[in-house]
Amino acid sequence: MIDSTRWTFAACLLSLWALTSDAKAQGPQVAPPISGIYPHLAMFNDEGECGTGAVVPFGGKLWVITYGPHLPLRSSDKLYEVTPELQQIVRPESVGGTNANRMIHAATNQLVIGSHVIDADGKVRTIPRNKMPGRLTGNATHLSSPQTKVYFATMEEGLYEVDLKTLDINCLIRDGNNFKPEQLDIDLSKAISSKLPGYHGKGLFTSQGIVVYANNGDHDPRVVKDPTVPSGALGYFDGVAGTDWQLIRRNQFTEVTGPSGVVSNDPNSTQPIWSLGWDAKSLLLMVCEKGQWHTYRLPKASHSYDGAHGWNTEWPRIRDIGEESLLATMHGNFWKFPRTFSPGNSAGIAPRSNYLKVVGDFCPWNDKIVLGCDDTAKSEFLNKRKAKGEIAGPGQSHSNLWFLDREQLDQLGPVIGRGSVWLNESVVANQPSDPYLIDGYTHRQLVIHSPQPLQASIRLEVDKAGTGEWTTYKTLTSNGRSTIWESLPRDLQGVWIRLVSDQPIENVTATFGSSNPPAESRKNVSDLAQGLSLAGSEKRSGGVIHSRGGNFRSLRYVARTSNGQTGCYDLTTDLKTGALTLAKVDDADGMAWTSKNVAIPQNVISRDEASIVYEDASGRWRLPVGDWQAPLASGSYGPQRVCREVCTERDLFHAGQTFFELPAENASGMAKIRPVTTHPYSIDDYASHRGLLVLSGVADDAAAGPHVVRSTDGACALWVGAVDDLWSLGQPKGSGGPWKNSQVTANVPSDPYLLTGYRHRRVELSHDQAEAVNVTIEIDVTGTGLWTEWKTIAVPAGKAVEEQIPDDTVGYWIRARATQNGKFTTWLVYGE
Repeated sequence: MIDSTRWTFAACLLSLWALTSDAKAQGPQVAPPISGIYPHLAMFNDEGECGTGAVVPFGGKLWVITYGPHLPLRSSDKLYEVTPELQQIVRPESVGGTNANRMIHAATNQLVIGSHVIDADGKVRTIPRNKMPGRLTGNATHLSSPQTKVYFATMEEGLYEVDLKTLDINCLIRDGNNFKPEQLDIDLSKAISSKLPGYHGKGLFTSQGIVVYANNGDHDPRVVKDPTVPSGALGYFDGVAGTDWQLIRRNQFTEVTGPSGVVSNDPNSTQPIWSLGWDAKSLLLMVCEKGQWHTYRLPKASHSYDGAHGWNTEWPRIRDIGEESLLATMHGNFWKFPRTFSPGNSAGIAPRSNYLKVVGDFCPWNDKIVLGCDDTAKSEFLNKRKAKGEIAGPGQSHSNLWFLDREQLDQLGPVIGRGSVWLNESVVANQPSDPYLIDGYTHRQLVIHSPQPLQASIRLEVDKAGTGEWTTYKTLTSNGRSTIWESLPRDLQGVWIRLVSDQPIENVTATFGSSNPPAESRKNVSDLAQGLSLAGSEKRSGGVIHSRGGNFRSLRYVARTSNGQTGCYDLTTDLKTGALTLAKVDDADGMAWTSKNVAIPQNVISRDEASIVYEDASGRWRLPVGDWQAPLASGSYGPQRVCREVCTERDLFHAGQTFFELPAENASGMAKIRPVTTHPYSIDDYASHRGLLVLSGVADDAAAGPHVVRSTDGACALWVGAVDDLWSLGQPKGSGGPWKNSQVTANVPSDPYLLTGYRHRRVELSHDQAEAVNVTIEIDVTGTGLWTEWKTIAVPAGKAVEEQIPDDTVGYWIRARATQNGKFTTWLVYGE
């Protein structure tokens, strides 16, 4: 007989052993993500930037590469393997470089990513960087040997063919960098030097017997200041040895792909070739079918990606995410992109939502959409401005992955679109403009303007179903007016619209504004804001924050608590679980350095009776005030941060309880600013760290939770989330104007006052004159200083008048002009 007691004890030991073994097999338990971000998956390098070049699921793992700026041979960047258990493995085969290429080669069942070739079992082979020099930007199917070879293109127009079995390399077109012979281990004697205009390459794709390549920059020195300088190119290679890229179009282009996406394809297939790009007018979408190229225009959501140098635009993509439509990213907008898009079947492109993150690549993985981002660069490149002061950059460049549920792609920022088909240009009679997307938007308006009286009639033609068949919707007769405002009704059926003038016109602009109401999910302040201290509260902690690098890779917080004590704290991350800890440290020197070098500049903005005022080299700008009772740029403990880079080459501007998206100066700067959220909180500082947005200014009674990290001594706390959580803190609103009882000179325009990005807008006008006075309201419809008359209003004596500004009204800025001297008020209320 078996001793039951001994058997039970043995069974318990066996069960305990099994549980322990299973726990070891599974590895450490990863903490829940913070707004889709796992802090322990952050990727660092030693360069001026650390962007995510590619994310590809293959062989059950997620493979990721990062890149630094302009490193054509090697860098400290790594190849990462992320396991299904969300453990990050830094592959020892890493050689770095500025790489964003990726392809799954079906015939050999291998993943090509950066300089690496990976089989289905995870074995990595690496091509030495001195054998294939250049910044690798794209892969494409080989034209003559698709079963064994692929093309690699570089950002400086280089083109290689590589045998994926032997890793033998042949250079067809030399990379444009000037390498010394001793740096290389490759024969370049038979390769040609490219004459394709532009540089800063992006996409590469093979179909219809050609290889198509895009670049989005230029060597013209004007590109670092003027976003309208001609730049970029779309070109093709026909496979004939000794031939160069042939120019298709001289504009800035990024993605080049087709229905097969990142998977190798038949090089002679008839599948269409798609390319995304942009110019000063709008986004560009090119499609090649049966050897013929067709052009379409899409609205821009964000102007932070503009810049003729091309540096502000990472690698926009069109990729399969396992849905009916593909997902496209371009200029801060998620787009539905139909798999069957062609000139005869062009319906189905639609905006989903806007985002603030900088996204380099994305893919579906384990029921999530994983986006590889460009979060924190220690070098601000050209992105410097008065409002920032001399703030020290982050201690080390790094970025992270962002895991989203599919429905979140439709729930971030409200959809907005701005773009033109003509921009201060000469128009030929009876020649249609490029088609411009109007489908997918609720509010749509067209403005046509010329400095001279218009004598032409302009026909509006609509492609109702995306079949390429055009019908006349309306003919606009100018009757000598210089500006035509035309709202498109909601029931207008149409995918694309184009304009045709019956007369030649000089210096004419035709621009569109479009928008959708915000998603229901962001109409009220989200629970994620709980813990942030309300404006005016003194029962809070606050202070400056700074992302540290080197051996630390932590966030330094110089905190002041409600009892007046100042302390030095570090936010650290468990590299296995991702758990965050905020603990006090004894580092007087480090605290002094942070206090000095991350100090918040004072007096960079001001507020008068009318509005917030910001002045820089480009002019004097007025912004709405979200809360007139809240202090401006100051809290209980002193000044509060007004401007800081939180995504690479993008700034947040914080003023009057509103966060704004502020493009770099080389992407038009303040002229293209846009509100993100208006909130009731007192926020001292903000910065990016490990892919997170970190805010200081947390209430004393805030409990630790998903977005609040309390210090181990309980004295202070930080708020953590994603930068795109800001959309949910409250809709943009505010009041103010260019004049508030202001002494006005006749016919002298007011300062510009921000108009774009707000809903439910109205303007109130009054004055102190004894008789009625005409006040003309002018709107900058393009953000380029193109002021057009919107409406002239007769304002009676002793009585204020009010005008609604419809939600479909096109414009970036608004200003007023009166016909007489006197004291005037032009007061605008937004968001009520």
